[in-house]
Parts: sequence; structure tokens; C-alpha cells
Amino acid sequence: MHPILLVNGVPASGKSSVATVIARRLALPILAVDTIKEVFFDHLGIGDRDYSRKLGRASYQAIFTTIAAFPDGLGAIVDAWHKFVPLDLLEDHLIRANAGPVVEIWCHAPPEVCAARYRARADHRHPGHPPASYAAELAELAARATPVGRWPMIDIDTSRPLDEGELMLQLEDLLGRRTGPSAKS
Repeated sequence: MHPILLVNGVPASGKSSVATVIARRLALPILAVDTIKEVFFDHLGIGDRDYSRKLGRASYQAIFTTIAAFPDGLGAIVDAWHKFVPLDLLEDHLIRANAGPVVEIWCHAPPEVCAARYRARADHRHPGHPPASYAAELAELAARATPVGRWPMIDIDTSRPLDEGELMLQLEDLLGRRTGPSAKS
């Protein structure tokens, strides 16, 4: 089995920042849809939104196929907006990856914060991603976004400072193992 931490939230919700903290504290790899998708953009080209979504789905499948090949017991952090695919597809990917336990880390911020973050980073992101003008649509998405809600969940409002210690305690509780400094001994 492979413990999987689904770091979930809309674009610019703070997922990657939270995933980085968890990776550092737990020494787990981060598999991010955007990271893989950007390689596909570089090799296959940039297209319209439908094309980008197609590459996103391919990236998502590549992540779970990679996890399935991990040595037993090695877990991963999956950084993505997990509701961009149907729940049954996510569940199928997790089954094929021999995932378990699964914990959802729901990252969110007020819509205007997500939109401002998106606008601020748009000029520095890969050109395959939507432009800064996507921020208005993103604010609408952020206003109605909800977690997957299928697995144990940790709720993180990324507009507030992250309490790393509390996050590690919650993960320890949900994963049923020590996550602190003495976890490796």
C-alpha cells in the first residue's frame, strides 16, 4: 500500500506551499499535475483550454501510474485540483495505485485572495497555463469550490499562517503513524 496525501484546492489556493511543507517534514515526494503538464506543454505544444485539460488528465494518470510502481509502503503527496476529474476516475486511479491510507488536505482561501495570487504569478508561469485574465473565472470557481470529501480530511485556510506543528499532529492522527522528528528512528 502507498499512503497518499491529496493536497487539493483550486489554482492559487496555496496547495503547492502546503505540499512543500509536508514534503519537507515527512520526506515524501510531491507529484504535481502542473509540473508534469508543463513537461507535456514543452514537448507536445500549447493549445486551447480543452487541450490543456486533456494534458491535465494525462498528467493525473501519469502520477497514479508512477505511484503504483513505487516500492510498497512509499507514499506520495499529490498536488492537484482533484475535482477537475470525476470522483469515480479519482477512485479508480487510487485503486490502481494501491493507495492507502488516503488523506485529503483541503486548501482554500477567499476567492479574491486566490484571484490576486493568480494574477501575481501569471507572468512567471509556463505559457501553457491560462493568462492573468483567468483570475475572474478563478474567483467564481473558488467561491463554489468544495473538497472531495471522500476520505479523512484536514482543512487549511491558506490566507492564514500555517501551523506546521498542528498540521503534523493531524496527519499523524489520520495516518496512524508518527510524523514528528523522531518518526524516522
